[in-house]
Order: sequence, then structure tokens, then C-alpha cells
Amino acid sequence: MTSKYILIIAEKPDAARRISEAIADKKPKSVKKRGVTYYEFTVQGKRHICVPAAGHLFILAPSKENNPKGWNYPVFNLEWVPTYTKKVTAWTENYLKNIQDLSHDASDFIDAADVDTEGEVLLFNILRFICNVKDAKRMTFSTLTRDELRESYQKMSPTILHSTLESGLTRHELDALWGLNLTRALTLALKNQVDRGFTLISTGRVQGPTLAILLKKELQIRKFKSKPFWQLVIKVKVGNIELGAIYKKEKIWDKDEATVILHSCKDRTATVLDIKKQHYTQNPPVPFNTTDLQSEAYRQFKYSPKQTLQIAESLYQRGTISYPRSSSQKLPPVIKYKKILEAISTLKQYTLLAAKLLKKATLVPNQGKFTDPAHPAVYPTFEVSDLKKLNSYQKNIYDLIIRRFLSVFGSPMLRESNKVFITVNGNIFILKGNRTIDPGWTIFSEKYSSFDERALPDLKIGQELQILALNILSKETKPPLRYNQGTILKIMERKHLGTRATRANILQTLYDRHYIEGESVHVTQLGEVVINVLEEFCSIISSEKLTQNFEEEMNRVYKGEKKRIAVITEAQHLLTAVLKDFKKNEKQIGQKLLKGLAESRQDQQELGICPKCGNELKFVRSKRTNLFFIGCNGYPKCTNSYPLPHNARIENTGRVCEKCSTPIVRIIRKGRRTYEMCLDLYCETKKEWGKI
Repeated sequence: MTSKYILIIAEKPDAARRISEAIADKKPKSVKKRGVTYYEFTVQGKRHICVPAAGHLFILAPSKENNPKGWNYPVFNLEWVPTYTKKVTAWTENYLKNIQDLSHDASDFIDAADVDTEGEVLLFNILRFICNVKDAKRMTFSTLTRDELRESYQKMSPTILHSTLESGLTRHELDALWGLNLTRALTLALKNQVDRGFTLISTGRVQGPTLAILLKKELQIRKFKSKPFWQLVIKVKVGNIELGAIYKKEKIWDKDEATVILHSCKDRTATVLDIKKQHYTQNPPVPFNTTDLQSEAYRQFKYSPKQTLQIAESLYQRGTISYPRSSSQKLPPVIKYKKILEAISTLKQYTLLAAKLLKKATLVPNQGKFTDPAHPAVYPTFEVSDLKKLNSYQKNIYDLIIRRFLSVFGSPMLRESNKVFITVNGNIFILKGNRTIDPGWTIFSEKYSSFDERALPDLKIGQELQILALNILSKETKPPLRYNQGTILKIMERKHLGTRATRANILQTLYDRHYIEGESVHVTQLGEVVINVLEEFCSIISSEKLTQNFEEEMNRVYKGEKKRIAVITEAQHLLTAVLKDFKKNEKQIGQKLLKGLAESRQDQQELGICPKCGNELKFVRSKRTNLFFIGCNGYPKCTNSYPLPHNARIENTGRVCEKCSTPIVRIIRKGRRTYEMCLDLYCETKKEWGKI
């Protein structure tokens, strides 16, 4: 008869290994079954087995028994089904079966999933659907370091995190109800307008409001009308240094006014009228939370938010950084600042930097305002990683996290701003300078920090300066800047749209659905049509207030102030009314979606002018290979063509290469960095963009 054991269930394979190695009396025995490894060991003589899941092993889907209408809406009866029932995640079946087999002889269960709503939901589903138990003991940790895992095991709670679970289940059910029903409604509205074919048109509780925000910015840019203005600039000489000063009114809206001032300055002398210097400090940055990390990684490396989270997750699984899904911008002393700095100092490139901080009598980080009940901010652990074992992506994110951690303990940066007022025949020009007096915290993040440095020479009031040139510049006001993937995440966080764990996926979905495109986010015609349809016929779907209200409700569930069933019932009532109105206008909605989809596809097909014959370039599928390439509409007279990368989505940017005049396309591969390139294989720009 098999002896009983305690079964520990981890969220992922690397976590299972690290937990086992940390708490075992001696080296754990690894057992491979169905291609998945689990671990057997003892803790103080008691037999344990630690088995991994692979993230969520169950997902919410429409109940087949209570939804006889098939692929239709509304759908309110949902059930949890194994993830492996979906073709793309069929591989998770082996993880499920291993847990199922091992649960039979388990005398006790320990929840060792990541400490957040997702971790609690996925483990609870495993416990109730596979192990046939409703509760378990709970290990809570923010890093996968040996010390913290041991402490987590020794101090584990007797029950799972029920408040976190209830909040998580509420979120899953709300997202499923809104996402499933609204996506079906939009898709069927379109499908009923075409004879054949199927195009998925999706939206959701967070997806809709996010796209609406992006479209609002798009419309601001589109409606913007440039306004001309003029600037007056003088170039003066101080010793051997040439400096430029701008007239006090940086924007002169009347050209005649600018011309009059220009003529009054000709053949005159420049004199220093006044000098104003001001010292100011800039405090160190605050620790990274998930959104801050994703935004900075995009700014520095152009990594998408989803990509950054995947890279950070891999570092967390190695034990080298703390849990990367956190809202906190605070680092509590319990993480042991000095111990981490001493560990970082063993890495050659950080030795001198860490030593500067270790000399301090006290270590006090500059804290941000955001907190998280489950985790501190993202930080490097004292189990530092050999950089040679990291790939280039991991090195970049690890370096970013280490340098931010060092920076928050640094001293304020001291800067000086300098304004010199110069008079030319009574006309005032301003010469501006900035310099760093004490770099402070920037010595730790120098490679990621840039400041305008323009030191001015010593000048005295009354000093006369030689005028080398006097110019009038014609300029135009510029439209608002588009959001990029980093800034839109900040907006989502500020407006409480989504969570630290879901925002990256929501943004990626908008790209995948071709609602948005580009690094500087541009809403496509299809994305615009979807939002216009929603706002015309059911504006509540794209409303920020609705999503924010649900976020407040989920917070009340977490605090125990409201029951999950009450929130879900209210959502169903609201959704029923929304879908009823939608059904009344389904034909009109479908017609507008069809028109928008057709125009969107036409835009993508029109790639530009063939540089060899002047005809249109278009996407063509090869009859021989079944692969797409770019061909000329003038075929067979013009045989000009360009190959395309395989296993990638190709988007038209609407621009042409300055070097070879061929169209520039955007290459999008799942899990890899998006880039742009011209179609000409032999263009010199390939040195910059890389070859196909």
C-alpha cells in the first residue's frame, strides 16, 4: 500500500523545482511522468510531493447543457472546463492528469501558487475539480529564493486566501460574461450580413473602453489644424563660444510683428540685461511596479508590455527578481536592503555602484504612493544571476531592475537652470542653460537617464556680446503626440482599467484584432468602426465608468463588503438590457461593421506604387507555394515582386523608404519584437532593420 504524503501544488514547473529544493531535507528526487517532472522529498521526515500546474488548467466557457442555442447570445450559464479541451492548449492535459493521479494518496494539500487573484483562482479550481477538496494550506511568498520559501513553508496559513479568491472569481466571471456575449453579438451582426466567411469582432469589459481612449486621441490628432507662428533667434559670440537666444515671445503669431522686431534689431549691439540662476533638486525614482517596469522597458528597448512581463516572469522563476505582477511602489525593510546590495556587489558591473550605497549609515528608499496587499515593488533578490546564463532580453530587464533598485537609495540630483536676458535695441532675447551640479542618484542609472546639459559661460550684467546672426524662423504648431505602448498602460492604470496582470494582454488583443497598429499607437479603420458602432448603439460598453464601477465592486468583494453573486447578478441584469438594445439594431450594426471591415481590408491591400512601372503593389498568394508575397498589379507586363517573412502578420504603414522608394511594411511575429522594413532586399537600410 502506498504511504500517504503531503501534496504541494505549484503554478509552474520552475516554481515546483525551486520550492522542492528550498524546503527539502536533502536533494529532492525528480520523477518524470507524461513528460512532466514533479519532485519527491521529505521535510523533517514527512513525505512530500511537489507537482506543477501550467498556469490555468481550467477556463470559463458556456455551459453546453444550459445553452442549447449553440453559438448565440445572451449566454449567462458558464462552467469551468479543462484548458486542454482547447486545441491550442491541449498540452496541459498531462499536467492535469499528473495532479489527478497524485491527489489520490495525498493526506494534505498545500497551495503554492503565485500570490494574486489569478494564482488563487487557478489553484482553487485544481483543488475542487481535480483533488475533490475545497481548501488547503497556503504558502505565501514574493520571491522564489530559498530563504523566503522556507519561511513561507514554516509560516503557511491554514487556509487558502478566500478574499483574494472571491475577488478573482468575480473578475473571471465578469470578464467572461461581457467578453463572450459582446463578441458573439458583434460577430453575429457582421456574419448575418455576408453570404459566407467568418470574421471575429471582439470587445470586452476593458477592451472597449481602452480602444475608446485611443480613438479619442486619434480624433484629436485628426481634427488638429496646424497654426503658423514665427520665432526670432539671435546667435551671439562669447569668447570662442557661439550661443543661440530666442526672443521672449517664443511664438509670434503675426509675421508682420516678427518682421518689425527683426528690422529693429539689425546693426544693433546685444547687451546682457539680467541673469537669473536657480538651483533645484530631483528626487530619485520610485521602485518599479508592473506598469512602471513595462513602460520603462518599452521606452528603453521597445519591448511590448506583454513581452516585458514574459521576460520578467522568467527571471522570477529563476529566483533573481521578486514577483513581477505588483501594483506597489514600496520596498519594505523586511526584504533586507543591505543583503541584496551585498549580493549585487558580487556582479562585476555593479560592484562600485553597490559599494557607494553600502557605505551609507542607513538605507532609505524613495517610496512611491501605490501599494499592493500581496507584494512589494519589483526588486532584484539576493540570489543574483550569472549574467552569462541570461539571454539578451533577460539581461536588459534584469539590468533595468537592478539599476532602478540602486537608484531609489541614491541622493537627490542637484541641477542649475540659468536664464540670461539679452537686450537688442529694447527687444529682449533669452539665453537658456542647464547643468548638473551633483548627479546624485543618476550615477546608478546613467545609461537610462538623459538630461539637457547646456552650460553657459560666465557672463556679467552690462556685458556686450557680438551678434553673429539674426534669423526669423517659420514654424507650425504640432498635433498632440500619440500614445505608445508604455504611455497607454499608464493611462489604463490611472483610469483603473484592467489589472497589472491583464493590461498587457488587453493591449496585445487590440493589436491582434487589428484595431490598433504601430509603435506610436494608431487606431485602424476597423478599430474606429467598432468603437463608433458601440458608442452609437450601446455606449455603455465603451464607457470607462462602467469598468471603474466593476473594479470598485470587486474591491468590495475582496473586503467582504459585498457577495460575488450579487455583483454577477447586477452585471447580468445590465448586460441583458444592453443586448436587448443591441438585438434591435443588429442589422444596422452589421452593415456598419461590414463596410468598415471592407474599407480596412482595402487599405491594407493598397501597399503603394511599384517603383519600376507605376502600377499598384498588392498582396499575392503563390499558387505553387501557397505563401504570400508582394506583387505588381501590372503583371505580366511588370514582374516586379518582393518576398515576405513567413509566420508573421504583415501590415502596411503607408510610408515609403527614403533610400529606395519601396513601401515600408510592419512585421509582427507572436512573442517577438515588432519591426518595420522596406520591401527591397538589397536596400542599404537592411543594415538598420535587419534582413528578412
